[in-house]
Amino acid sequence: VQVVESGGGLVQPGGSLRLSCAGSGFTISQYVMSWYRQAPGKERELVARSTSGGGSTDYADSVKGRFTISRDNAKNTVYLQMNSLKPEDTAVYYCNVWRPLPRVNVWGQGTQVTVSS
Repeated sequence: VQVVESGGGLVQPGGSLRLSCAGSGFTISQYVMSWYRQAPGKERELVARSTSGGGSTDYADSVKGRFTISRDNAKNTVYLQMNSLKPEDTAVYYCNVWRPLPRVNVWGQGTQVTVSS
């Protein structure tokens, strides 16, 4: 089970980015797929989560209405569309794959998002 994130970069406040998380060695539809982020000096926090099969999603209060998590099962890829970005969204964003049984908890290497003018 492996995931690779891409799509990070430098964007001005109010701009948009789309992060991608490409899975290999597993089928994303069978797993909970999430995006987390970690800013300097802060703990890693959940940003958005999509349940297995994509049946439901939930978001951190700080990103509700601005970020959208989605899946493309044909491409075995999960996305995080980020709109109306703010400087406080600056962080390393990580993709996570999780399933309770048999237990799977896999992290990607992370992709840097910097929101600055």
